Amino acid sequence: MTFILGSGSPRRKELLAQIGVVPDDIRAPDIDETPASAELPRPYCARMAREKVNAVPAGPDDIVLCADTTVAVGRRILGKPADVAEAAQFLRLMSGRRHKVITAVAVRRGAALWQRDVVSTVRMKRLSDAELEAYLATGDWQGKAGGYGIQGPAGVLIPWISGSFTGIVGLPLAETANLLRAAGYIFEGETS
Repeated sequence: MTFILGSGSPRRKELLAQIGVVPDDIRAPDIDETPASAELPRPYCARMAREKVNAVPAGPDDIVLCADTTVAVGRRILGKPADVAEAAQFLRLMSGRRHKVITAVAVRRGAALWQRDVVSTVRMKRLSDAELEAYLATGDWQGKAGGYGIQGPAGVLIPWISGSFTGIVGLPLAETANLLRAAGYIFEGETS
């Protein structure tokens, strides 16, 4: 059995290491992540995780883990900003408001699939122009859903969350560990 992380995210690899899970291989899937017309954020996120895990080549006894993190303001999905202008637009939209961060996790072993999503609520402080410009100048917004990562410089912009901190970062660890156990992954120190 090989454990494959289907993600190029260094954050997901770091989070897995926190629970003693080290992938045998990393194979980031290449899929179209365009939301369908009128697709809502939670079903979109679940579909992305499923499509990713099914796109990763693996043997019949290998365990593959993929995840997708989506930031949503109401029904609007905020993906990874294409440039600094879009990052600024996303951050202005979330400024002084609550938004949802959804992380869907999918684990596949052979034809069997286990899936779970975790929805957290995040409040971003009202951003001054100076705070917005200073954050954008860090470049930390690049490659992150919604244009920010709570675990980095944007942490000072987030006074309140309700839900899973690790889910907001990109991989809810409690739920992920349960999915891996369901697929037959044996954690160090555990017996089968």
